[in-house]
Amino acid sequence: MARTNMGSDHHKISDNYMILRPEEASLCDLIGILVSRNIAGKACVVPTNLREENFKVRWIMVMSLSGQKLLQFFSIPMSKLGSALEKWLNILSSNHNLDLLLLRFLQGKVVIPEKTGDKFLSVIGHLDKRVELDKNIKHGDCRYYAMLCAMASKVSYENKAVVEKTVQDCWKMELLGFYDFWNDYQKKRTTQAFMFQDKISDPDTIIIAFRGTEPFDADAWCTDIDLSWYEFDMGKIHEGFIKALGLVINQGWPKEYEQDSKKPLAYYTLREELKKFLKQNSRTKFIVTGHSLGGALAILFPAVLALHEESQLLERLEGVYTFGQPRVGDEKFKNFMENQLDKYQNFKYLRFVYCNDLIPRLPHDDSTFLFKHFGTCLYYSSCYRGKIVEEEPDKNYVLLRAMKMIQRFLNASWELLRSFMIPYMEGSDFAETGFLKFARFLGLVFHGLAAHNPQDYVNLTRLGFPDDIIIQASRKIYGKVSEREICKGDECVKRGREIVVRPRELTFISVRLNLAFL
Repeated sequence: MARTNMGSDHHKISDNYMILRPEEASLCDLIGILVSRNIAGKACVVPTNLREENFKVRWIMVMSLSGQKLLQFFSIPMSKLGSALEKWLNILSSNHNLDLLLLRFLQGKVVIPEKTGDKFLSVIGHLDKRVELDKNIKHGDCRYYAMLCAMASKVSYENKAVVEKTVQDCWKMELLGFYDFWNDYQKKRTTQAFMFQDKISDPDTIIIAFRGTEPFDADAWCTDIDLSWYEFDMGKIHEGFIKALGLVINQGWPKEYEQDSKKPLAYYTLREELKKFLKQNSRTKFIVTGHSLGGALAILFPAVLALHEESQLLERLEGVYTFGQPRVGDEKFKNFMENQLDKYQNFKYLRFVYCNDLIPRLPHDDSTFLFKHFGTCLYYSSCYRGKIVEEEPDKNYVLLRAMKMIQRFLNASWELLRSFMIPYMEGSDFAETGFLKFARFLGLVFHGLAAHNPQDYVNLTRLGFPDDIIIQASRKIYGKVSEREICKGDECVKRGREIVVRPRELTFISVRLNLAFL
């Protein structure tokens, strides 16, 4: 894993931190952490406040270090497997099916797509090949921006040519930029994002979509399960996420920073790009979105804007929509961001969580490890039934409780069955690929990971509104419903100042078999 050992330079970023260093962890160190309350002197743990820790804390530290070491060990095989699988899926897709591929192989006419071409999809793209927006969800519909952001978060995993073709040809919007950002600590480009403008809406809207965790990227998965943090004025923040956003090595977060044009950092580049585009129209708003790791970056971006007192930008922020987002900070950070949400009431923060998705339950949330969610959580069952909750159920994803394991297995079984039934219930747009069905099958064992794929988040923004959940979320944030949040069409009508929602009849009802509680 490509992490730079900063040694004593941590203090140049923050006066208070805890860093886990799996590259320094030996088996003896891991055993020593478990058997001794005193973690001082362990090279794999670098805290500013050396203190004794209880067994639960030490156990979670060991699990995090062990998981990261395991991922480091398999990082090269994972990368090679991912590259080979991606290439095979694209060759198979470009030749339509296995039979035609074999025929073309015998004829010497196999089509091999260019990796940078507009037909070459990522592994995520092959799970769900949809690129068109839902034609039934128009501007003004309360679901519109959730649907658009879910699609943008999914497309963010693709190469520039695919993103450009999707945004301009399919969505009829303007691509403002495609970015591959530098990570000052890993010494390589690790953070990808793109920016586009929806000019059909009034006012027009700029959307920034951050790429999430790629399935075979060991570095990204290590970031997700890491427990390291730095403390800033706004609170304690997850180390890996702030580095991916553009933390400057040995400097932290200076408000002004002169970048190397060959090593652009995400935060500083996007901030200046936004200022440039927003100057062109005083009514233009912007939205930030992302899936998985991308969701963490999406909410951290306005946090650093607030830290730098960029009020002019924050006043133009329409919202932050995240899907399967991990926790990013502690209670102090939660309070800081809630104060920003109160101060800039023009923007909302909606955090979508699908069923048993593991990633929103990471990193660990307890009195010691500090990581907390905040904002409005929209939680959806495997039947795409949504509700507003303070925290998703089973918030720390306890693995070894028998009843939970049984529930997750039953739920994964339903998701596999649903993958064969959904096109007959909801239409051909919801048909699942054979590759996704295989992933559903693996989900019988790896429950939390199979539930993390973007396809379910796209589906819940299209199917998951049988009630007025977005209107409820708007009331929770604003205390009222704005005109832009009023549903159009058959599902919602306006009666004076009262909004009445007419739930549509979902064809799932006849086959749900009371599984909604899962």
